[in-house]
Amino acid sequence: MSNRKQRGSNREQRGAEERRETSEQILPMLLPMDRRMALKVMAVAAAMPGLTSCGTGAEDAVDGSLSIGAAGPAGTAWDPDLLSPVIPWERILTQDELDTLAALCDMIIPADERSPSASQLGTHHYIDEWVSAPYDRMGRDRVLIREGLVWLDEEAARRSGQGTRFRDLSPERKDEICSDIAYVREAAPRFESGARFFARVRDLTSGAFWTTEEGMQDLQYIGNVPLERWDPPPPEVLEYLGLA
Repeated sequence: MSNRKQRGSNREQRGAEERRETSEQILPMLLPMDRRMALKVMAVAAAMPGLTSCGTGAEDAVDGSLSIGAAGPAGTAWDPDLLSPVIPWERILTQDELDTLAALCDMIIPADERSPSASQLGTHHYIDEWVSAPYDRMGRDRVLIREGLVWLDEEAARRSGQGTRFRDLSPERKDEICSDIAYVREAAPRFESGARFFARVRDLTSGAFWTTEEGMQDLQYIGNVPLERWDPPPPEVLEYLGLA
């Protein structure tokens, strides 16, 4: 594994620890934690905030009510047609912002022998769709991410010269900046806002990446597939959980 990927893997795993301390304390004791196992833990941890915030709630409905008809989904924002999804809002990130965001996504999940990079699977477009949504949660993320993208370029210029953009830096110089903002709890005071921005982009990138077909293959996800046999958890896992 290259030094860059090793550092990226370390960042991904330690970022997951900030959100899922309990899980991270248990899993390494039970399973060998290589790069891909660390990324799988990241995917689960990153997906949970998004799953819990997907519902619009009564306050998002026109009249605060819900109705279920026999004719199927109406295709509105409150009753979506999941077979033919339509995004009813315009995306707001500029191409310039998307280019910088794509570079950051690829620092979080670079391409390797098993999968494309994050931007090759369109994670930056997913984040654009997310922050463009007309909901309070997404609105807060919109401010955080747009300001963070500006900060990235300003930090790149401060370190490498006026006019330098983050996306134009070498992988090594990008990694230096990412290392300074990788962990909110460890970030120096002047990097705290950058670390909060990085943490949110890392969560969204991970959730987007591992819900693609390629990402699921990378996870070796086999849900909704009939199996000839099922191997139960190892005895040591069941014993640890008190289920043996």
